Amino acid sequence: QVQVVESGGGLVQAGGSLRLSCSVSGLEFDDYAMGWFRQAPGKEREGVSCVSWSGKDTYYADSVKGRFTISKDSAKNTLYLQMNSLKPEDTAMYYCAADSKKYYSAGYFCSEPRSMIYWGQGTRVTISS
Repeated sequence: QVQVVESGGGLVQAGGSLRLSCSVSGLEFDDYAMGWFRQAPGKEREGVSCVSWSGKDTYYADSVKGRFTISKDSAKNTLYLQMNSLKPEDTAMYYCAADSKKYYSAGYFCSEPRSMIYWGQGTRVTISS
């Protein structure tokens, strides 16, 4: 049984940092592309950052480039999202997702969240101004 569990969300002031973690079990972590998505109230789910199965290709939404960093730790079967210089507009529920398709760009997964197979329940991030 595949489990995807996010953690690390919380309430921080603008300018602060958070590190989200996504622990994955029940699948071959190294064989899966992974991504972080977010959904703010009244808005559609959007791809924040994704990484290809090999880890060689990464993608960041324009709104987070230079502030967020995605990383994949195969030894721990964990995906991370380091978020710095947080802004109130980063407030959202953040979801981690996995997909088994190989040889697709990281940007593909972030632009096609419906293609992701496995999803976590999300972790809430709130940035106060």
